[in-house]
Amino acid sequence: MIWSCSHHTDSGKQRRHNEDAVLARPDAGLWAVADGMGGHRNGGLASRLIVDTLGAMTLGSNLDQNQRRVRQLLQQINRRLSQDMTRLAGKPSGPVGSTVVALLLSADRAICLWAGDSRCYLWRHKQLHLLTRDHSLLQQLIDRGCVDARQAAAHPCAHVLTRAVGAHENLQLESTAFSVQPGDALLLCSDGLYRELSEAQLASVLELRTTGNPAAQLIQLAMQGPARDNLSAVVITTARE
Repeated sequence: MIWSCSHHTDSGKQRRHNEDAVLARPDAGLWAVADGMGGHRNGGLASRLIVDTLGAMTLGSNLDQNQRRVRQLLQQINRRLSQDMTRLAGKPSGPVGSTVVALLLSADRAICLWAGDSRCYLWRHKQLHLLTRDHSLLQQLIDRGCVDARQAAAHPCAHVLTRAVGAHENLQLESTAFSVQPGDALLLCSDGLYRELSEAQLASVLELRTTGNPAAQLIQLAMQGPARDNLSAVVITTARE
């Protein structure tokens, strides 16, 4: 199995600073999107720390060992953010944290790890599948069956995250393992992108991914709307060697 990728990030139309960060290491089979929180200074610091640290790590050919290494590094970053970086210049500065969604590929196996509401989608056989589950109050309300999705979305705290790197002393990462097939397309993205685009719009770009830069095309499509938040996308496509 071989893969190719494209990636793009943009501050959007209403944010002066981009708190998102993306990582693409196709040589190592590692990609990630991090969406910072806590204001542009803190959020950008947290997301960049995640991407830079993962980008510098050494990876081997064993997918399970690589997953353990990524988990260890994210735990170390979580401790640093939650303990050492919550006060900048000696003054309380509010939360310092970031979502993360990371994808590891080796041969025909894949592992996705995440915390927060950045997502991973799989396009296969003309169908789009959401592989991650948001760690947000909105998702909790829906899971508990107290309200339907429309009512939950109207909740004033609906988009508050329940997990993120740096948000709590102990980081809880969720993961899913799956097989990849030739012709698959995988999308990692921040919430700024998928909140602007419908699943049909996401699928339309992933279906025609053989031309141009699909990650940039997704951002351009989202920019046709309000684009209230930062926008990030990483698209990985697979083929038989």
